[in-house]
Amino acid sequence: MLRVSDNESNGVTESGDTLRRWLGTLQARAAGLPQSEARVAELLLTDPLFVGTASTSQVAARAGVSAPSVVRAARALGFAGFAELKLEIARARGSAEFFAPPPALTGDDSARAILEASIRTGVDALTALGGALDPAALESAVDAVRAARQVLVSGAAASASVAADAAFRMRALGVPTVAIPDHTSAMIAARLLGPGDVLLAVSSTGRTAATVDVADAASGAGAAVIAVTNQHGTPLADAADIALVVGGVPLTGQMAAAGSRLAQLVVVDAIVAALALRDPERVRRSERAGIDLPDIS
Repeated sequence: MLRVSDNESNGVTESGDTLRRWLGTLQARAAGLPQSEARVAELLLTDPLFVGTASTSQVAARAGVSAPSVVRAARALGFAGFAELKLEIARARGSAEFFAPPPALTGDDSARAILEASIRTGVDALTALGGALDPAALESAVDAVRAARQVLVSGAAASASVAADAAFRMRALGVPTVAIPDHTSAMIAARLLGPGDVLLAVSSTGRTAATVDVADAASGAGAAVIAVTNQHGTPLADAADIALVVGGVPLTGQMAAAGSRLAQLVVVDAIVAALALRDPERVRRSERAGIDLPDIS
């Protein structure tokens, strides 16, 4: 049973955000469901108030699936059945407002409306992260990077900027780190890794073929693979030794990319902060290296 108050939520945010944390955990679990069950999960994530007050047949009709699919979806998400899912939604109603995705923006919207939607997207993404990310997995990731001989960072498309930031941040702390945007070069580098090395792979969907290929190559070479992604049960999460799952809520277009990027960057921030706090001597060495760099301004 996935309770709103379960310890699976890591307690980063306050009680008023309980439902958003819970929804973030559900989103992290929603990958890989059969199509009919995925439709039920999408409806739950976008309109939990309706699901919490509707009958099985009503949910089935709105999702366009059969009633048994509704029950199977509830079980796949960690509940004993649909009745238990409704009970947990009712429990959440007492502690937080229901999440409602921001309305779709159009070309006629004002700059203020776009700004407010962007801010809300970021807040919701980070709140969902508070429920979805497993602190034990984060601890393992920090330990792996701290002990690594070298770290290769991989990310494509929108995730490439997060990968580049992670490589710079860790390299600035004295961790031998490289990010290689070219796929062929990244594959070669991944195959040259070995035990004691780490690949940090970033992909919102967990299905980006180029990133999954690099992860498979690194794993086959004996390196530890850390994935920063949105959901469990994706090819990248399954290929990883450590999955840092950020959860999130279903959005479209630019808002989805923006929310995922912000959550991923916070995960990078957490890794870097933990490294700096636990290895101050490495930080001092990296600071001295920075001071010695020539001024090329």
